[in-house]
Amino acid sequence: MTTRTWTPPGPYDLGRTLGVLARGPGDPAFRTGPDGSVWRATRTPQGPGTLHVTDRGGRVDAEAWGPGAEWLLETLPALLGAGDDPAAFTPRHRLVHEAHRRHPGLRLARTGLVLESLIPSVLEQKVTSDEAYRAWRLLLQRHGEPAPGPDPRMRVMPSARGWAMIPSWDWHGAGVDGKRSATIVRAARVAARLEEAAAMDDAQASRRLQAVPGIGPWTAAETLQRSNGSPDAVTVGDLHLPKIIGYALTGARGTDDEAMLDLLSPYEGQRHRACRLILLMGTRPPRRAPRFSVNDIRAL
Repeated sequence: MTTRTWTPPGPYDLGRTLGVLARGPGDPAFRTGPDGSVWRATRTPQGPGTLHVTDRGGRVDAEAWGPGAEWLLETLPALLGAGDDPAAFTPRHRLVHEAHRRHPGLRLARTGLVLESLIPSVLEQKVTSDEAYRAWRLLLQRHGEPAPGPDPRMRVMPSARGWAMIPSWDWHGAGVDGKRSATIVRAARVAARLEEAAAMDDAQASRRLQAVPGIGPWTAAETLQRSNGSPDAVTVGDLHLPKIIGYALTGARGTDDEAMLDLLSPYEGQRHRACRLILLMGTRPPRRAPRFSVNDIRAL
């Protein structure tokens, strides 16, 4: 075990900053302790590692295990949002101003790891969150490896080669259709090239990711929000986000992507941060249609 301490430059909210990295409440690679601390198992360029981060009120203490421990502690400030600049954001709507006031400790995490965010984002394409979370959990339990450190429940995701070698019946057993599994296999085969996107600007990184068939703007944005800590990678093509943003800012229902981007135009360069703040307020349009139905391919 190795340790490091990082001191935030101002108010800091560990849970909201790192919470976006969790893929559902049963994520084998992420959990929150009773004291609000965060456990994270990941595959670094140096190998598997586990990170435990605790907010001590004015400082953040971290300890790490495994071959990737040194890398995890070296990149700790970036993960915790040290490179993020909340001061660059200016609220333009009353609700956004209130969200900004209520959540001064929100920072945008940057993992520096592309495949780790890309694969679960592909799993989330055109299915319910519960379906995607279940698939991620089952695939890590079957094809991942035990995480270094003291928690035997945690798992590190497979290597790129490991993802590419998953047999078709295991994809099917996890409820992942052929289109999504084929996209993940294609991405795993060019993983080294995709990881380079972590050092690129948003436009270049998005182009790199979308060069893989099956990865579009939605998946690229969801990935870059986490791997690059992008404050502007707004998610387009989402079933719910435009309606939430439109209702929160104008009270209108049925907002589409084009109208959402128009509403977010005053936040150019910070559109993802604006969306995060709006979502934190919990303002949602009244539900009129039935929930998106679960399509379990395992029954086919």
